[in-house]
Amino acid sequence: MVDKSEHVVLLARLGFAARGFVYVLLGYLALTAGTSSVDDGAGDSFRVLNAIPGGYIVLYIAAAGLVGYALYRLSAAFFDIERKGSSLKGIMQRLGYFASAIVHIAMAWTATRIAAGARHAGEDSSSEMAANVLTYPFGETALGAVGAGLCVAAVLQAKNAVTAGFMRHISSNAPAATCWIGRAGHAARAVVMTLIGWSLLRTAWFGRSSEVVSLGGAINDLRDMGTAFTLVAVGLLLFGVFSLITARYRIIPDPAPKPGTLRALGI
Repeated sequence: MVDKSEHVVLLARLGFAARGFVYVLLGYLALTAGTSSVDDGAGDSFRVLNAIPGGYIVLYIAAAGLVGYALYRLSAAFFDIERKGSSLKGIMQRLGYFASAIVHIAMAWTATRIAAGARHAGEDSSSEMAANVLTYPFGETALGAVGAGLCVAAVLQAKNAVTAGFMRHISSNAPAATCWIGRAGHAARAVVMTLIGWSLLRTAWFGRSSEVVSLGGAINDLRDMGTAFTLVAVGLLLFGVFSLITARYRIIPDPAPKPGTLRALGI
């Protein structure tokens, strides 16, 4: 009998694969298309998938995988399945996991809407979502927390690019080039995550949803930087390749929390 935690692990692997396709397409679009082709980031990749025969089925599968990946990250944030601990460093890392979960839930929602036929799904969704959050009590605080989480995650991505620490979670059976592909991908992702996180912090501070930068917007902000833009675009494509490798070779801990953790949370 397969328990629920094994289902979550399977969905997490599907999520890594879905994330991989998104970044491969995003990097490809950034390198080969005009500015307007990547304004919406993940939504642009989903529309490319939706245009192929049976693409809506692929999108529903991708959305399920992204939800599974988000659940995996939420487990890491709240139940510490990655064993980061309760030190300041550990808490900051878990905050990064929480921010990652929110981002991937939003991506899953966009994929579902596009698959369902929402013609304009995803367009300006970052600003619209931020505007909705700002209408709630403590909305600025929530956006600031996600922005801070993304900035922390960006620092961790940059650290991984230098130290290749992500390889501790990759099986030794992975292809030999995995380390360098992952380093390039993490470096590029650190850049765009910094831009997105900083935009959310500005939004929380000034209360203007127009400050929010989407994944595609972050890429376009770099477009005038010439070689640097090309390197980031290639890096994002390579991060997609790394995610596809990760889907197969990632060592995923059991997402089911320990009983002691549940008791500590009062559950």
